Amino acid sequence: MRSLRGILAVSGHLAGRRAPANNAHLALFSRALQILAQQEPVRLQKLSAADSGIVEMRLERPEARNAIGREMLQGLRSAIEKVKADATANVVLLASSVPKVFCAGADLKERRLMSPCEVREFVNSLRSTFLSFEAFSIPTIAIVEGAAFGGGLELALSCDLRICGENATFSLPETGLAIIPGAGGTQRLPRIVGKSRAKELIFTGRRFDAVEAVTMGKKNHYDMYVFIAGVVNYCVPAGEAYKRALELAQEINQKGPLAIRMAKKAINQGMEVDLSAGLAVEEECYEQVLHTQDRLEGLAAFAEKRKPVYTGK
Repeated sequence: MRSLRGILAVSGHLAGRRAPANNAHLALFSRALQILAQQEPVRLQKLSAADSGIVEMRLERPEARNAIGREMLQGLRSAIEKVKADATANVVLLASSVPKVFCAGADLKERRLMSPCEVREFVNSLRSTFLSFEAFSIPTIAIVEGAAFGGGLELALSCDLRICGENATFSLPETGLAIIPGAGGTQRLPRIVGKSRAKELIFTGRRFDAVEAVTMGKKNHYDMYVFIAGVVNYCVPAGEAYKRALELAQEINQKGPLAIRMAKKAINQGMEVDLSAGLAVEEECYEQVLHTQDRLEGLAAFAEKRKPVYTGK
């Protein structure tokens, strides 16, 4: 949030100074107050009571349909660091507070004013930010209602799970601007939906709807279609994506926190190596949960036919 002193300095309202009371000055001062009142582009909220451990990260830049510019990028980086430093966080919900849009992608108005060097620096920073988001040790769930274009879709792809409303639309339109997806889209999308489908979506830059997003499939070696979780895991009626995502977060939040972290690590690292090496990663992660208080609590709760109370120890 901009400081009051800084804004008043611009408008000449610091102590000992008095700017001329003309219409232009009054308009400037009015605009300064509007800027001061603006919310941060990314807001964090920790849920409480039974949902303690669930953190909401909300995109809030309505005037630009949550387009990612320098300020939004800095907001994302700051929010990521705060969640990483919070030992009580177990699940992150990534959502938009702007109706009918998740994120419209890069702020092209801002991009037009950048030099090639500045564009390179910005895109590299965006890529590393999304990589940091993907590297969270805890599960992340993207909630998509409305448009998720370009960098907005790339941000959603960096999450572990994606839930969308049936009004959601998606695209990676960068080739139409004579560039390519530069924040992970060329790498994460084929890993999720397969190489051939990812090429089609990126080469054409076409938009696809929520139904296609959830039912994208690929042929197996028996030449039969096997439908897999595509760009999204679940598609629900418009306006209900948050509810479904919260239900998933609540289910995850009831499990052993250390076990969830190790499960995510085993899956993510194991998928990047062959099966033999992946099994070694699994063994290493299992070892991390073997001597924990939570494991003993889980066994005790099972024997006593009650819900376990996990502490992350």
